[in-house]
Amino acid sequence: MTKPAEAGVRTGDNVSSEAHTMEELLEIQRAAFLRDGIPDAKTRIDRINRLQALLLDNSDEICEALDADFGTRPRELSVAADVAGCMIDLTHQRRSLEKWMKETNVAKVQGLLGYKQRLRHDPLGVVGIMGPWNFPLQLTIVPAGSAFAAGNRILMRPSSITARTTDVIAKHAPDYFSIEEFAVITSKHGGGSDFAKLKVDHMFFTGSPEVGASVAAEAGKNLVPVTLELGGKNPVIVDVDTDVAKAAKIIADARMVNGGQVCLCPDYVFVPEGKVGEFTDKVIERWTQNYPTVLTNNQYTSTINNKNYERIVGLIDDAVDLGATKRQVIPAGEDLPDALARKIPPTLLTGVKAGMKIEEDEVFGPVLTVYPYRELGEAIDKINSAGHPLTLYWIGNDNDRLKRVADNTRSGSISGNDFALHLFSHGLPFGGVGRSGMGNYHGKFGFDTFSHARAVTVSSMPISVAEMMSAPFTSRDAKLFDSQVNMFRRFLKGSIRKNAKR
Repeated sequence: MTKPAEAGVRTGDNVSSEAHTMEELLEIQRAAFLRDGIPDAKTRIDRINRLQALLLDNSDEICEALDADFGTRPRELSVAADVAGCMIDLTHQRRSLEKWMKETNVAKVQGLLGYKQRLRHDPLGVVGIMGPWNFPLQLTIVPAGSAFAAGNRILMRPSSITARTTDVIAKHAPDYFSIEEFAVITSKHGGGSDFAKLKVDHMFFTGSPEVGASVAAEAGKNLVPVTLELGGKNPVIVDVDTDVAKAAKIIADARMVNGGQVCLCPDYVFVPEGKVGEFTDKVIERWTQNYPTVLTNNQYTSTINNKNYERIVGLIDDAVDLGATKRQVIPAGEDLPDALARKIPPTLLTGVKAGMKIEEDEVFGPVLTVYPYRELGEAIDKINSAGHPLTLYWIGNDNDRLKRVADNTRSGSISGNDFALHLFSHGLPFGGVGRSGMGNYHGKFGFDTFSHARAVTVSSMPISVAEMMSAPFTSRDAKLFDSQVNMFRRFLKGSIRKNAKR
């Protein structure tokens, strides 16, 4: 491991990333990576420390920018999600990286016989990170921490939709980082599609499945590996013996996190048929309690822009026009939805059927659809017909019915009785499956995503594989290989017999 060499562009030189093109920044970072070699633990920890300081030192300005970008966004949410929320995984990366980066001896016994096998955990080089607008720092800074822990340089492109927040980070980043280590890409460099074309060593994208497919296609042209953290319509199943009031409280709160603009928000919920009325009443009651006002409420997050506001209102109107029933929490004296404030009231839909747009589209807003079910298989079949979600919520005990759901569905994760608890675990991965994503991060999973598992073997054995595998082949070689085939045939027969007795 080496420490960074002295260079012309160093931390604190206040060289803005906007002084260079994206391609120039990539070449600057790649040259620095090759020049300095693999960074030691001290260097990696220092980079994560500076990444944390970038957020913590400028948290007030960041929160103000987020509020301006959204129109209305509670400061408490911005601190919890986009500042303090980043610290959990960054701290774990910093404390664990020295252990994770050590070379591993994977075959001690064989090593004594002359067949040494080691596994290195090498950095990839330059990592590109593309983030979404809903949590523009949480979903870029956390993977950046993993990439730093693994020893990489970073080109980070937050969403252009939250331009004020991106500008704050871009303005302050040169106070903490050389552009050789970490560079913020803004809209002045070009669009997201331009960024996706960069020949980085790994591309990490968080966003919609549609854009994710485009990013993967562009990266594929350059054989750049990708991690895709996407969305999906997350289902909830309320178990038959669950307290309905408790279930309604959990789901009502979870649906409204960030105004429903979270890839992990519950999108639709299955409730035992005889309890649907009670459940919907309790959800409306909870929303009414939480939001006595909406239009002038600074704690009610606005929809991010006009495009998404119109899309969500359109989904509601389409469902109602085709026969769905709508219940909304509209405080007295308020005219909602309001296009100017981009505020849509908490909305609950029942009677949603095939052919309605909301059946297919991820809402990403303050709307919850409720379906009745008589038998658990109905909910399972419906979930499987909708594609693999990012998470699946279960409200109930950890019982055989939950196991049946887990065994017969696919999702990035399963969350029981709370919102997105796996985000706070160092031992669990965050990621999707199928249309909700590929690859994962958080904890060591993030370190591994941005590392190359590099095999190292050294032989002092008296026999040579090269000699055994090349001509001329002798009768002794033929007997040896035939004996191997016969041995594995015996192993196979034994396995078949053993398995038949299970």
